[in-house]
Amino acid sequence: MPALKPTDIIGEIVWIGSVADRGASLRSDSMTEAALTYAGIPGEAHGGLTRASCSRVVSQHRKGTEIRNVRQLCVMSAEELAEIATTCGLEAFDPALAGASLVIRGIPDFTHLPPSSRLQTPDGATLVIDMENRPCHLPARVINADHPGAGDAFKAAAKGKRGVTAWVERAGVLRIGDAVRLHVPDQRAWRP
Repeated sequence: MPALKPTDIIGEIVWIGSVADRGASLRSDSMTEAALTYAGIPGEAHGGLTRASCSRVVSQHRKGTEIRNVRQLCVMSAEELAEIATTCGLEAFDPALAGASLVIRGIPDFTHLPPSSRLQTPDGATLVIDMENRPCHLPARVINADHPGAGDAFKAAAKGKRGVTAWVERAGVLRIGDAVRLHVPDQRAWRP
């Protein structure tokens, strides 16, 4: 029995983006396709095989320590983005404002996918889910620039809906309209 089970749940890539320079802006530039390498999307600010550790892993590593980059992509759900938009008082939420790399439609409870799940396209490009991408204050400035006041509501609105971080297990090209099949670990839930 394989350790990862293919499911019957198939989503669709509806948006692709790339952040050029996080220091300048978290805003993503939209694209129609992205050629994934093992370091992520070429030229993307979140990419790289390694990264400097941040506050998310300060209990494990002193800030700034070089670690494996399992946060190469920010993957969000179209359905959860619609919920965030409603809470922020917007008609729709542009994923570029949250620094998204991918938006996928059709996978339920997306932000809570089990870590180590896979998202795989028919040609084999595969992303490994690291974990939930907890909302932070960084998108607020970008959102407020386009929608004054909506950015202030983002962190609370995105709680449990910010999507996941992921890294590239198998390189390939992602395109708008591509199907992605969800594969989940074949194990029981942890019971401490």
